Amino acid sequence: MRVHVADHPLVAHKLTALRDERTDSPTFRRLADELVTLLAYEATRDVRVAPLQVRTPVGPATGVRLSSPKPLVVPILRAGLGMLDGMMRLLPTAEVGFLGMVRDEHTLTATTYATRLPEDLSARQCYVLDPMLATGGTLSAAIRFLVDRGADDITAICLLSAPEGVARLEREVTDLLVPVTIVTAAMDERLNELGYIVPGLGDAGDRLYGVV
Repeated sequence: MRVHVADHPLVAHKLTALRDERTDSPTFRRLADELVTLLAYEATRDVRVAPLQVRTPVGPATGVRLSSPKPLVVPILRAGLGMLDGMMRLLPTAEVGFLGMVRDEHTLTATTYATRLPEDLSARQCYVLDPMLATGGTLSAAIRFLVDRGADDITAICLLSAPEGVARLEREVTDLLVPVTIVTAAMDERLNELGYIVPGLGDAGDRLYGVV
């Protein structure tokens, strides 16, 4: 498993504003959207392409286009929805699937409650959107779900990550024999006793959409 922590002043600037408890939901949504687009640029560095011949006003040129099958973007509901527009802005021709997962606050175990994905993901690159890589349980379950359907390359985009979650994820995806990459804006200090990232930014879903 490969972990890429984005090292860019714009990423750090937007993340600082996201962390600030004074940032309201509309501003939080806008900043998250902008930050995801920056992270998506790094995450799609290895997106699959095929050569393409075009003609410019001056003469022929050789370029590339995204190859088939198209990449699949998978936001994990509900907080992952706040990252979708930022990702699709950079990858507008990708297809989108949805995966609903919830973490039990007592056991920290993730369970699936909704899916809207192709049954066959053979030879598909998948980009999973999950704001917080905390305990790693939700993301690990999501990756295994996609691989079971045939996905052969997984990149997860996370606003923040914790060392404990990364370590657990690395242990749990080793047997999948599928390339897994984590792209994140920062690696924070640790998890607290409730499984929240410290210093983190709080509950991403609540800050995006309010407490429900």
